[in-house]
Amino acid sequence: MALIVRIDVDRPYGKTPLLRHVFSRVASDIYFPKLQAFGYLRELEVILQILNEAKAPAHIFFRRCTLPSKPVFELIEAGGHEIGLHLENSRSFETFSDEKAMLERYIDRPVVSVSKHGSGKHKYGFHHYAPYEPDKYIDWAQRSGMKVLLGNLENPTLPPSRRADLQFYPSAFWLEPSWRDTSKFPVAWLQAQAKTTDIVLLFHPDNVLADPSLTRDLRDLLRSHDTRLLT
Repeated sequence: MALIVRIDVDRPYGKTPLLRHVFSRVASDIYFPKLQAFGYLRELEVILQILNEAKAPAHIFFRRCTLPSKPVFELIEAGGHEIGLHLENSRSFETFSDEKAMLERYIDRPVVSVSKHGSGKHKYGFHHYAPYEPDKYIDWAQRSGMKVLLGNLENPTLPPSRRADLQFYPSAFWLEPSWRDTSKFPVAWLQAQAKTTDIVLLFHPDNVLADPSLTRDLRDLLRSHDTRLLT
């Protein structure tokens, strides 16, 4: 079996140092240009290089403020990764459709996978609709012909389901420990389970690279297991 790598690209400029954090917030709420000199998607580039070296394809989910740069596009193409929508404004089917169309125009290809930004507890930015309502996303994804929906629950033992042509994984193993019961689901649990079961491995590039132990965990997991795409 395999790891299904899911990367949520939440911050265009990361969160450290403070100036890059400010750039990320301004870009999320208003507008800030995609400036390579200030490190636009720098952490994602590093993660993609790690994945490409390991020959590990991943699902990479983008917000409206984190649209892929040319270097990121090139790394995605080289690694055979899948671009997906990290849904932000989930107020209605219309807002969902607008975000999907926006991303498709930008990358000039269909988008067939989707995840939700935030899990319902906090509002992350001006455009973000906080409630987490997966039944709605299942319906919307099916209506728009999408193939994959990856959910935000934190119990990686929950099984996937198929709704017609849509694959739905309700939960994930969150690599960052702040979203994981580390006593019940240590990394060693994932190492063992992924030998017999497909499991979604979810992380955010800036968080993983900020913690050397998480970076090591990621490298170890990629060395130990195959990864595969769902589309």
